[in-house]
Amino acid sequence: MRALLGLLLLLPGCALPGFVGEALGLGREPLPPLAEADTTLPAPPDGTPALRLQWAGGQALAVLVEQHGERRMWRSAGGLVVATEGARITATAGLREWIAGSRLDGADPLEEPLELAARPATLRRQLDLMRADRAPQGMRFGLSLTCRLGAARREAVLLVSEQCRGGGAAFTNRYWADPATGGIWRSEQWVGEAGMLRLEVVTPPSS
Repeated sequence: MRALLGLLLLLPGCALPGFVGEALGLGREPLPPLAEADTTLPAPPDGTPALRLQWAGGQALAVLVEQHGERRMWRSAGGLVVATEGARITATAGLREWIAGSRLDGADPLEEPLELAARPATLRRQLDLMRADRAPQGMRFGLSLTCRLGAARREAVLLVSEQCRGGGAAFTNRYWADPATGGIWRSEQWVGEAGMLRLEVVTPPSS
C-alpha cells in the first residue's frame, strides 16, 4: 500500500497539496438524492475504461491509468485520483483529505455480493488518512472500523449496505449490483472529510 501511495503522489496534479482539492470544490455538504447518469460526461470515444465521479459540489470523469488484476487506478483531468480493488475504494488523492492506505482483516465480503442477501457479514477495516498538505498533525493512521454488510433486492438491482463505525467516524456505504451476476456498477463510499464519493461505471474495465 505504501508503494501505491507513492505512485499517487507522483501522478501529475497530485504534487500541489491543497490546490487540487480547492479547485475541485470539494465540500462537506450532504449529497442530494442519487441522480441518473449525467450525459454531459460521456464515455471516452476510444472505449477507455472510465468511471463517473460525483461529490458535493462537483463531478468528473476518471479514466483507467493502471491495472493489476482487480487493483485499478483512475484519474480525472482535474487531478482527482482514485484507487480501487474490485468495487472498493482503497486510496484517493486530490481531495481535502486523502485515503493513504486501506487494510482489511480477512476476505472482502464485496467479492460475493449475492451471498450477502442470505448471509450478512462483518468486516474489520483500517484506514490511513492524511491532509492534502501532508502536515503531520493532519495524519490519522490506523483508523479502525467495524463494518456490517447486508444486501436486499430493490426492484431491478441488488442494493448492498455497509454500515461502518469506529474511531469517531460513522457512515454507510452503498453498492448497486446486478442481481443476476453480482457485478457492482455504482457505489457511494466514504472518503474522509469530503464525505461520500459516488462512482459509476461508464465503460467497464477488462477483468
